[in-house]
Amino acid sequence: MSLNLQQKQAVVAEVSAQVALAQTIVLAEYRGIEVSDITKLRANARNSGVYFHVLKNTLARRAVEGTPFAALAEKMVGPLVYSISADPVAAAKVVHEFAKTNDKLVIKAGAMSGSVMSADEVKVLAAIPSRNELIARLMATMNAATSTFVRTLAAIRDKKEAEAAAA
Repeated sequence: MSLNLQQKQAVVAEVSAQVALAQTIVLAEYRGIEVSDITKLRANARNSGVYFHVLKNTLARRAVEGTPFAALAEKMVGPLVYSISADPVAAAKVVHEFAKTNDKLVIKAGAMSGSVMSADEVKVLAAIPSRNELIARLMATMNAATSTFVRTLAAIRDKKEAEAAAA
């Protein structure tokens, strides 16, 4: 089904709004993937805060025009899904995780902070822990250090109380 001019303008405006907030865009070819699999991928993307959309490449090129992602326009060829995220790692991670279990989804390219990435560079980016994972690790480390400190203070207190009782 073809879109009329107003619908195309609305799509470009919606995607442009997402691109304006984005730190990362990942392009992947979806040829041959079943609808049920794409639905699962959309749900994973939504849960990770990733804007995931199948777009006409001409509309996507217009949406990135004049942005730091404009250099990605030359990679917009073929049947592509666009993953756009404000988290620098989320889009790459969602697409890469799905591609590991479904070989029909092929990562083509990506862009981050105005620099175009190859498929291999997107995979490396996907291996980096997300912001939330890093915060969780930091909190766990801080919690462990705090509890060790509290136990040490309690041991010192008990020792001093035992010395005072003995004296």
